[in-house]
Amino acid sequence: MKILIIGGTNFIGLHVVPHLCAIGHEVTLFHRGKTIAELPSNVHQILGDRTHLHEFKSKFKEISPEVVLDIISYTEHDALTLMNTFKGITQRVVAISSMDVYRAYDVILGRESEVVPVPLTEDSPVRQKFYPFEDMPNRPLNTPVNYEKILVEQVVMSDSDLPGTIVRLPMVYGPNDPRHRLYSYLQRMDDNRPAIVLEESLARWRGSYGYVENVAYAIALAVCDQRAKGRIYHVADTEVFTEAKRITRVGKVAGWQGEVISVSRDKLPAEWKLTVNTEQHWFVDSTRIRQELGYKEIVSLEKALQRTIDWERIHPPEEPEELAEPWLLDYGTEDGILAKLV
Repeated sequence: MKILIIGGTNFIGLHVVPHLCAIGHEVTLFHRGKTIAELPSNVHQILGDRTHLHEFKSKFKEISPEVVLDIISYTEHDALTLMNTFKGITQRVVAISSMDVYRAYDVILGRESEVVPVPLTEDSPVRQKFYPFEDMPNRPLNTPVNYEKILVEQVVMSDSDLPGTIVRLPMVYGPNDPRHRLYSYLQRMDDNRPAIVLEESLARWRGSYGYVENVAYAIALAVCDQRAKGRIYHVADTEVFTEAKRITRVGKVAGWQGEVISVSRDKLPAEWKLTVNTEQHWFVDSTRIRQELGYKEIVSLEKALQRTIDWERIHPPEEPEELAEPWLLDYGTEDGILAKLV
């Protein structure tokens, strides 16, 4: 097939492209050209900004892709422009979405209080309030204030003339992760901390993660398989660990000799408090994509962690203090707690 990808030169896209090329598809990327990426030699490129997507319509007609994969639709306007541009040009659109569409996410953020049952399925209730990041002073990856994947999904899946597919992603980690999801813990391990202290509700909290190469493989399946038409899929690891066990697994691969210790809230400083509601777990059931498209992980957990750790050690964030998890204690406070536990 001929496949057009909007984006594709960063974190997840860098792994999707090789999968599609290896199968033998003809791949064209539409991107701004601001990221230097190592791409297969047979990949075509069109340079442009997605805010001017409609201006390239004649060029897209020349290519005539059977499927368009949009990795970077963040707003309702993005999705409307996408569908209006490619209607009559392509046969299907695949859009990347997120687990943050679910009502459970608002519970985690404290915008709703009633805990939602888990695991979440593709039919679990979505948020009733739009724009989850609008009140955040530091929005993740500088996403626009009107970021809303619910609206993106509605637009992509409601066009009777142009079928859509949605792939909802978990918390994705791996080499080139712009959020450096493992770094805050790995730094403590490499500093030879004897223990990492977690408040007990956080220690038992469970969320869905996915290694970038596995997630990219799932996306490639959704792009290539016509059975994905009109479907919404979760991608996530089958194993869902508590946060304490997840960090312990990272430590084992990293060669850390310390341990993760869970403590009750009354043992933490009076001014300390969680910024999220950890009574709401946030993990999904990924059975649908496994049964319908034959998805399974292509990289084991141990290899995934090792590759991520190796990359994080070579590429630490430029300003690591901005990425530190807000629920982690400073070393002095942590040492004081540990001393009382002896």
